[in-house]
Amino acid sequence: MATEISGANMVATTFPHTMGSKKRGAGDDDNDSFSPTLLINKKSHVTKEDPVAALANVRHEFGEHGGVNMSIEASATFTVMEPETMGRLFSGELGPDRDFYVYSRHFNPTVLNLGRLMAAMEGTEAAYCTASGMSAISSVLLQLVGAGGHVVASQTLYGGTHALLTHFLPRACGITTSFVDISDHAAVEAAIQVGRTKLLYFESISNPTLTVADIPELCRIAHAKGTLVVVDNTFAPMVISPARLGADVVLHSISKYISGAADIIAGAVCGSASLINSMMELQHGALMLLGPTMNAKVAFELSERIPHLGLRMKEHCSRALEYAIRMNNLGLKVIYPGLEDHPQHQLLRSIGNPQYGFGGILCVDMETEERANRLMYQLQNCTQFGLMAVSLGYYETLMSCSGSSTSSEMNDEEKARAGISPGLVRMSVGYTGTIDQKWTQFDKAFSKLQSPTKFSV
Repeated sequence: MATEISGANMVATTFPHTMGSKKRGAGDDDNDSFSPTLLINKKSHVTKEDPVAALANVRHEFGEHGGVNMSIEASATFTVMEPETMGRLFSGELGPDRDFYVYSRHFNPTVLNLGRLMAAMEGTEAAYCTASGMSAISSVLLQLVGAGGHVVASQTLYGGTHALLTHFLPRACGITTSFVDISDHAAVEAAIQVGRTKLLYFESISNPTLTVADIPELCRIAHAKGTLVVVDNTFAPMVISPARLGADVVLHSISKYISGAADIIAGAVCGSASLINSMMELQHGALMLLGPTMNAKVAFELSERIPHLGLRMKEHCSRALEYAIRMNNLGLKVIYPGLEDHPQHQLLRSIGNPQYGFGGILCVDMETEERANRLMYQLQNCTQFGLMAVSLGYYETLMSCSGSSTSSEMNDEEKARAGISPGLVRMSVGYTGTIDQKWTQFDKAFSKLQSPTKFSV
């Protein structure tokens, strides 16, 4: 049951198809008093529900004039028909559930539609989309932990998240974090302090070491101690559904796979209606007051891409598996959950959504940064296998040496503890070209790397 909080009467996902609604006057109540439960995705937390099937159940937003695509509501501010309506909007009596809007930092209909899609995909009651993945992460931590609170987190996280927990939050508001090996369940349980630890934070598949979290077991441990579970699912949309496995909050950097084109920065918070409502509360909500507002034009672009995310993920994942097998056969040290020798291979097989594979990212450990750089130089500049760039989820293969790029916020000791070697090359596998064409490019580059001829970048 959603809680009714001032300024936040809005959330949920599943509705029938609609051509959009005409704004009513504030007095057109028709005895249909506000009921938050009408806006909740009632199919949330269904075990093993296919995310694509869940998305197909979301209402289709048509354009203002009957166009098959929804219209973009680009307005920053919204008018009302009667002056008394403004007060009712700010008191929370009227809101987006009744097609009343006041200001796009609060709610925007185009952005809310994207939230419906995200919530359906992740199997949560609600979702709110933000201007970046880091804004989603930081807003959730500030909302749920608070000044002086305690977090237990995986020792292997995206570098920006690790820096937020290690440096910024302790300095800014006294939030402290205990970092643990998320695969060591005894250590996780021991680190959670009853009454003090507010949440357990980890990534479904860790960046960059590709450790797969046992989400059901970690949720059992945390919930038994009254601690919330927050999961960053950026590496595994469609592949894993953390909320359906027990997680309380699911976060995304939409910039990655969901965008798919490396042209948008965006994030999302997926969770209960009461959580999203509290984060949008006028006086205490982190999302409302920090203002990480998504642009409506960006929300429209993303809403057009989510319907084919499932197809894209299948191709990312199938190619990643094929390349991982072939690289492994070359004698390279390959880290990929789809390989049977990966420590969590069977775990991902058991908790993952069928048909979507084992993720679109693989790692090759070249042991030293010099060897890693040589490999990437050959792959980009000599054979055109991929591009040296950070981020992931692009249609071209992206490569980076994690220790000196996306994990550079961590010191050497922290990287060693997280299992990030100096020569770890993270590859976000794209789907352009044919598999044999791209493999020929990789094989040629690797052969050059093995040549005794002196090479310098």
